[in-house]
Amino acid sequence: MTTPRTEHLVLPGVLTAGQAAATVAGILAVQREDGAIPWFRGHHLDPWDHVEAAMALDTAGEHEAAERAYLWLARHQNEDGSWYAAYTDGDPDAVTDRGRETNFVAYIAVGVWHHYLSTGDDAFLDRMWPAVYAAVEFVLRLQQPGGQIGWRRDDDGTQTADALLTGSSSIHHALRCALAIAEQREEAQPDWELAAGALRHAIRHHPERFLDKNRYSMDWYYPVLGGALTGAEAKARIEEDWDRFVVPGLGVRCVVPNPWVTGGESAELALALWAMGESDRALEILQSIQHLRDPESGLYWTGYVFDDDAVWPRELTTWTAGSLLLAVAALGGHEATCQVFGGAELPVGLESDCCA
Repeated sequence: MTTPRTEHLVLPGVLTAGQAAATVAGILAVQREDGAIPWFRGHHLDPWDHVEAAMALDTAGEHEAAERAYLWLARHQNEDGSWYAAYTDGDPDAVTDRGRETNFVAYIAVGVWHHYLSTGDDAFLDRMWPAVYAAVEFVLRLQQPGGQIGWRRDDDGTQTADALLTGSSSIHHALRCALAIAEQREEAQPDWELAAGALRHAIRHHPERFLDKNRYSMDWYYPVLGGALTGAEAKARIEEDWDRFVVPGLGVRCVVPNPWVTGGESAELALALWAMGESDRALEILQSIQHLRDPESGLYWTGYVFDDDAVWPRELTTWTAGSLLLAVAALGGHEATCQVFGGAELPVGLESDCCA
């Protein structure tokens, strides 16, 4: 293990250099030798959270460990370009959910682009391109006529046409990163551009094309975090439900009206706020969840039930720590993280009213 680079992971009231190093070490302690990063040892790995933790490692200069995580995905990709939704402890032979969730599959593009921007490693990008290409093609086979993305394909081949706003917003971000990879390789993908544009149009203008999950905070902020809503549209969306989801001094509710705040949702909201140019509010959110930090491991509890003054569930998850490190890295000016989540330099797709 190398000594983590923590200068951009120091944030007043959130992380000292020593605490940042401990959090990175906590993620590394969970990572398996083969590169897999489960939620915690003995629990499952899902591809989305695996990538989130790998990106966090890159923010601290742990590039070799992050690369091993991406190569795990390349080695265990299904023939159709997907990955299964859950693997026990990251064991590729111990699949516990054989569904293929489209936002899980697409997220590799975000991680691969983030790693490339962190390292400048062209050989890595060449090596991972076939996996990214196959993953995007799998996801776009589930795109619906209205632009939204069906959220899952079952192991028997049954495809779910229902779309999730959070998942589709994450896919929108992933498509933009995939297009950036294609552009870097000088391999134009006009169909991906059209798909990204149609998806963005659906997210911006057609909420009826997605399952109604507006009780969940992720559906509130993910259109902003995924880059589909920007500027005045983004600000209006965040302001509309701020008091509904944000619990001052404690963090962000996962779902209303439950008295449960979660570290992952809070850190992601902070990252969305940073992308909107509201760093002060982002910092306040990150400061508010330090009650979830476990000083012994450097990791973070998933959530807190404030009516009962109880940490719940009793699990310290790599993806919660990963999402916090990514938000801190953005606020700290880590170039790759800023480019990936700021979105200013990402291709935007070709939005039109063809699916209106």
